[in-house]
Amino acid sequence: MPGDRDVFRAPNGTHDVLAPESDRWQAFVAAFATRARRAGFGLLVTPIFEHVEVVQKLGASTDAVRKEMYDFDDKGGRRLALRADGTASVARSFAQHQPVTPWKVWYVAPNFRYERPQKGRYRQHWQVGVEVLGVDDATVDVEVMALAHDFYRDDLGLRQLRLLVNSMGDAETRARYREVLLAHWRAHASLLGAEMERAEANPLRILDSKRDDWQEMIETAPQIGDHLTDRAADDFETVQAGLRSLGISFEIAPRLVRGLDYYTGTTFEFQSDALDAAQNAIGGGGRYDGLVEQMGGKPTPGIGFGIGIERVLIVCDAEGVFAGAPAGLDVFVVDTVGGIASLPLLAELRAAGLSADRAYGNRSMKKQWGVADRLGARWGVMLAPREIAEGKVVVRDMTSGEQVAVKWDEVAAWLTREETSAR
Repeated sequence: MPGDRDVFRAPNGTHDVLAPESDRWQAFVAAFATRARRAGFGLLVTPIFEHVEVVQKLGASTDAVRKEMYDFDDKGGRRLALRADGTASVARSFAQHQPVTPWKVWYVAPNFRYERPQKGRYRQHWQVGVEVLGVDDATVDVEVMALAHDFYRDDLGLRQLRLLVNSMGDAETRARYREVLLAHWRAHASLLGAEMERAEANPLRILDSKRDDWQEMIETAPQIGDHLTDRAADDFETVQAGLRSLGISFEIAPRLVRGLDYYTGTTFEFQSDALDAAQNAIGGGGRYDGLVEQMGGKPTPGIGFGIGIERVLIVCDAEGVFAGAPAGLDVFVVDTVGGIASLPLLAELRAAGLSADRAYGNRSMKKQWGVADRLGARWGVMLAPREIAEGKVVVRDMTSGEQVAVKWDEVAAWLTREETSAR
């Protein structure tokens, strides 16, 4: 807690995003929105908090629920929780509103988890993602993965990218696998220690562990791919064939289970070789064919993914791509006649699609030109008494320093034409 003279700071695990970095965020979301819209997805906006039971559907044995959930009682005594991921809220929304299927939505939203903050991993972190509900077809899995792959590659320019895929199978598969996997963990109960209770509750969670002393045990564990039913195996073959048909490289990762309990069928993860191997996941998802039913809806198949904005922008920096547009204004207005005259001019310039600003507080002409330089303005437009009397303004090219007098009522068109030709 800050004292009386301390400056308040953002809470631990959160951060502010200022311009020009926020401009890059805006471009990131805009590119994702365009790609999602072209694939038939509409924007869904859900509440930042849900009834605690919604968030708990991520899985009672997951860290997201056991250790990291932000839950609280509101003033009406209701138990609520901040959103921990995008999918649970989408499934709840589908169960509530029962939209026509297939329901294809995309989102951009903050999520909250009380975990140890580190580079690219915050307690409040932002995601974009898509979800498709109401389609039991493995080719949809391929389309969803391809959307993420093409966003990374074509919109962001990432190249050091790997796609890992696996299948969690169907209900019969998981019942078979649970028993053989649990038998394996019981054979290593002394190594698991207190975590054996967690293994009993959900044997798959142990496969996610990064503990060094467990890795040999995990590597020798049975693989779910050896226990797929015929239907589950056929679906997984369809996914692989579909990815090959699109020229998308992938690796089969038999131990990829993702970190949440709702996954069924296809699971996938994108990793970047530009990051340290321990923290190289930059997005992923999978099928969750039972989640809507857990939210009180009818049995509904679903698949989707989430992409963390902060983490992916770190990867963009590592690869030197998606740097964002250079900061700077199109036009800075230098007003030496009192400030009022610049108001209609600024309105006209902005209405013409130009970014335009000015100084305030009757600053000297020299200081106003200094502000124009500092803001990186492409053009300076000066309002001076003599030129105004002649119905003109002075336009300065801030790069070359060249100046020209332009009629007041033609300046917006003149600058727009010059900007268009420069591009």
